Amino acid sequence: MARAMYFESFRSSRDGLVAVGSVVMNRVESPAYPNTVCGVVSQKNQFAPGVMTRPMQSQSAPMVRATAQSVLGGERHPHVGNAQFFHAATYRAGFNNMHYVVTTGGNAFYERRRPEQVTNPTPLSPVEGITGR
Repeated sequence: MARAMYFESFRSSRDGLVAVGSVVMNRVESPAYPNTVCGVVSQKNQFAPGVMTRPMQSQSAPMVRATAQSVLGGERHPHVGNAQFFHAATYRAGFNNMHYVVTTGGNAFYERRRPEQVTNPTPLSPVEGITGR
């Protein structure tokens, strides 16, 4: 969990870390994905290249590990909900089935929905300072 959070969240905010962890846990709980954190995180082309093998070399690594433990213990980002996807907040996708739920930590988090059920078709303004145990 810590590795996915470290390499995917830009380590820019605790909210971003928790949101990435929430997506991982949403996938673990979904029958469409492996049922373990390592299985989800190591899926090909789903997370950053080398997420399972590259070293975590940063002063933020202890904070990332502590946040990962909190997510594994049940903490979730309250705005992620059931979202199972995210991308860099600066990326603009051209799909009509992306319903954005939160932008935090440099990423935009979204659910895939039928086009007529999408009410937030573009990434939302960034929000920080929501999580924190």
